[in-house]
Amino acid sequence: MTTLTITPIRNVLSIAGSDPSGGAGIQADIKAITACGCYAMAALTALTAQNTQGVSAVRPLDPDFVAEQIRMVFADIRVDAVKIGMIANAEIAEAVARALEPYRGVPVVLDPVMIAKGGAALLDPAAVAVLRDRLLPLATLLTPNLPEAAALLGEAEARDRDAMAAQAGRLATLGPAAILMKGGHLAGQDSPDCLLSGEGICWFEGMRVPGGNTHGTGCSLSSSIAAELAKGHPLPEAVASAKAWLQQAIAAADRLEVGHGHGPVHHFHALWPAAT
Repeated sequence: MTTLTITPIRNVLSIAGSDPSGGAGIQADIKAITACGCYAMAALTALTAQNTQGVSAVRPLDPDFVAEQIRMVFADIRVDAVKIGMIANAEIAEAVARALEPYRGVPVVLDPVMIAKGGAALLDPAAVAVLRDRLLPLATLLTPNLPEAAALLGEAEARDRDAMAAQAGRLATLGPAAILMKGGHLAGQDSPDCLLSGEGICWFEGMRVPGGNTHGTGCSLSSSIAAELAKGHPLPEAVASAKAWLQQAIAAADRLEVGHGHGPVHHFHALWPAAT
C-alpha cells in the first residue's frame, strides 16, 4: 500500500503598511503570498491614505502594538518566512527588530520601503539608521532598489551594473546574508537584478515590460521571494521563480482597470481566466 506524503502549506508573515487601493503594501503582500501557494499573515505597521496617483497621508501605529501583533502570530502559528516592508519610523523599526530577534532561524526578506512610486516619503529619515543597524543584520535577503541602496549607504545612486555590484558588496558589510539589487531604475530597456550571496554574484536578466502598471512591484517581488523561501527553495531558485511570476503579473496587468495613475500588477494572472 502506497503512503502519500502531504506537504503542509507554508505560512508567511508580512510586516508592512496598508495601501487602501490594494496595489501595494500589505494588501499586495497578501495577494502575492497567496498567489505563490502559501498562507499569508499580516502585522500592520502603518495606515496610509493613497491611490494609484499618490499618497496623501501616513499614520504610523503604536510600536508596542506592532510588536504585539508579531508576538501573537509567533505564539500560536508556525511561521516559515517573514517579509518586512514599510516600517515608517525608528521606533517601529526597533520594535520589529526586538520582536523578531528570538526567531533568527526563520528566513527574513527585508524590502526597505522608503519612497512611494509617486515620490512620497514612506520612511522617517531618522529611521534609516535604525533600519540599517537593527534590521539589516536580521535579513536573510535585502531587496533594495537603486535609490534605496544609495540611501542606506549614503552614496550616489548606481547607474550601471558595475556600480550595482559594488554597492551590493558594501551593503553586505552591514549584516544581511544576501542582497538583491533591483535594477529597474537603470536607463534603457534592460532591467537586470544583481544577487550577491555566499555563492557569489548572480545576474537575473529582464526586459522592461511596457505600460504603467507597476504599483507595488517591490512589495510583490519581496513577498513572492519570501513565499518561495518558505517552501524550502534555495535563494537563487526562489529569486528566479519570483521574478518570472512578477514579470507575468506585470504583463497581464492590462486586464485590470484600477485607477488613473500607476496601476497595480495582476497578482492572480495564473488563476483568473482571461476575458473572452
